[in-house]
Amino acid sequence: MPSIQHHGASIYYEEFGQGFPILTFAPAGLQSIIDVWNGPSAPVNPTTEFAGSFRVIAMDQRNAGGQSRAPITAQDGWHTYAADHIALLDHLRIDRCHLYGQCIGGSFIMSLLKAQPQRVASAVLAQPIGRVGEMKLGRAARFDAWAKTLGDHPEVTESVLDAFYQNLYGPGFVYSVDRAFVSSCRTPCLVLAGNDEAHPFPISEEVAKLLPNSDFIQEWKTGPALASAKVRIKEFLAKHTTRA
Repeated sequence: MPSIQHHGASIYYEEFGQGFPILTFAPAGLQSIIDVWNGPSAPVNPTTEFAGSFRVIAMDQRNAGGQSRAPITAQDGWHTYAADHIALLDHLRIDRCHLYGQCIGGSFIMSLLKAQPQRVASAVLAQPIGRVGEMKLGRAARFDAWAKTLGDHPEVTESVLDAFYQNLYGPGFVYSVDRAFVSSCRTPCLVLAGNDEAHPFPISEEVAKLLPNSDFIQEWKTGPALASAKVRIKEFLAKHTTRA
């Protein structure tokens, strides 16, 4: 099984196709694993949709219920995941790539763009997560459902979980970066709109407006709109591959 080891973490990944690389981040929040790409929550599955023209890399995020494992501490946050993503690119000797992420993948993308912008030729953010308004009291039910899967982590206490939750979701907006960074990000981006509580349309719309070099697709999840969006995504990636 292909995996990398770094700083106590074991990160599992798979590759599909050949060509210019695309690093992908599956939806499902903290349970983001490769298998989610094959399910109904992913209208566009990059491991099949793009493998004919690109080298598609998919991965299980740490402690997401797949094959990636790592200790959990109160200091963990978006930078922890970004370190995993950078370590994987280093391991694969990839100096430059596209990024494709859905749901939490949008926040992963923004975090990596902030950490190593020179490494990203372009990025596609499908229904990025974010918060409109104030943070609700307590931890979200989905976070606690994920926490219940951590039976093999004796280091995880309620205080560790509280700190980790705050590190991830306390900042608001798209969580991993602020508006000032998004408005300064020059990387070409394609934003596919969200339309529910976890992926608010106003967040997608604002991200697309703030990014200096972006395109925005409002309808894309089903039927003719999905077919059209797939064409536009492929055209977008091809365009920025030639400039990489």
